[in-house]
Amino acid sequence: MSFDVSAGAYDRFMGRYSTHLAPVFCDFSGVGHGMRVLDVGAGSGALTAELAARVGAGSVVALEPSAQFVEALPARVPGVSVLQGAAEEIPFPDGELDAALAQLVVHFMSDPAAGVGEMARVTRPGGIVAACVWDHGTGRGPLSPFWAAAKTLDLSTGGESKMVGASPGQLAGLLTDAGVHEVEETAIVVSVEHPTFEEWWEPFELGVGPAGAYVAKLESDQRAALRERCRELLPPAPFTIDAYAWSARGVT
Repeated sequence: MSFDVSAGAYDRFMGRYSTHLAPVFCDFSGVGHGMRVLDVGAGSGALTAELAARVGAGSVVALEPSAQFVEALPARVPGVSVLQGAAEEIPFPDGELDAALAQLVVHFMSDPAAGVGEMARVTRPGGIVAACVWDHGTGRGPLSPFWAAAKTLDLSTGGESKMVGASPGQLAGLLTDAGVHEVEETAIVVSVEHPTFEEWWEPFELGVGPAGAYVAKLESDQRAALRERCRELLPPAPFTIDAYAWSARGVT
């Protein structure tokens, strides 16, 4: 899925969580010095930057379909190789890389099985394939308060709970079906403090992702009602969001 927004807008909306998630996800994945690593769906570069810090920028390839992010990434993470493309058609030969990681991407792939299969294909025997997706399925993701509020006002709202990888066992199943071995899955968590309700809410009006698209289609009175319903459901500011992500890793 392509995000037709600026890298700055994505940072304000999701980067406030993904930058905290990246080091925890890398720890879980087992990526370390000496590896050549692919960041699939690099976005605005949260995981790319963490990988570069661990293995060196010259050992990281960032693959991203959105032109805005591809343009921004070289300045954000100098020295990283940046390619425009989709997970379903990774432009590398078989076994070219030591690891392939996808942070908060699998549920936006047009064909998640094909995308994870490509990640496994380009990873050498004995290499690492890992992916993580916010726990939208059981309501523990960073956007869960937003979608809970939306559903109280609009019962037809699907949210993101049914997206692939958002529920337990789904990522592990994708990796196993792709021929990845020794697969393990767990929920990792990051905590982010929001100083005010407005700081939490305003990025939802930037049009980023499914939540941003949902807000953008609302009439002004509907948007105001949703904003106030969110305020009612959240604790008084400052408050902390504990954001869980299902994470799976295995060996090719």
